[in-house]
Amino acid sequence: MSSEELQAAVMALSTEEKQQFILTTLPDLAKEAMEDPTFMMQLLPVFLGIVKESGLDIQQLLQFAAMNGGALGGE
Repeated sequence: MSSEELQAAVMALSTEEKQQFILTTLPDLAKEAMEDPTFMMQLLPVFLGIVKESGLDIQQLLQFAAMNGGALGGE
């Protein structure tokens, strides 16, 4: 399956299915992707754009992270 076909299949999911897909696949994808140190610099603007579009304030996000052990999505 090509990346375009995979993207189309994911985009065809319901909102709830997309959310579940993100929650279950992102941790494993991130582990592999973070092996490339330059990738984080490509990912950070995407993440910040998502946060901005969500209406969350970066300060709120940092406070949330601090309350949850200081790691976003960390264990």
